[in-house]
Amino acid sequence: MVKHMIVWKLDDRIENKNEKALEIKTALEGLTGKIDGLLKMEIIIDKLPSSSGDIMMDSEFESNEALMAYQKHPLHVEIANGIVRPSVSQRLSLDYEV
Repeated sequence: MVKHMIVWKLDDRIENKNEKALEIKTALEGLTGKIDGLLKMEIIIDKLPSSSGDIMMDSEFESNEALMAYQKHPLHVEIANGIVRPSVSQRLSLDYEV
């Protein structure tokens, strides 16, 4: 199994950051059950004030091959290019095998 974790910082141009974070959460969590090899998708938007990021994605995949397929999957690409990337100014990721 592979864990794929991302922390995003929303762009300062975003007027309602809570609304945008919820939109990203809903869209990404909606991919569960629609992409082969995606086992879990949890988007955390309820953060403590000490946080330096705004949104965290905690996802699990059957394998590294499943993660690579997810990254190219049209449903993921549509959300990434249409909602996430235009809204964030920073992205950090960490992938590891469990």
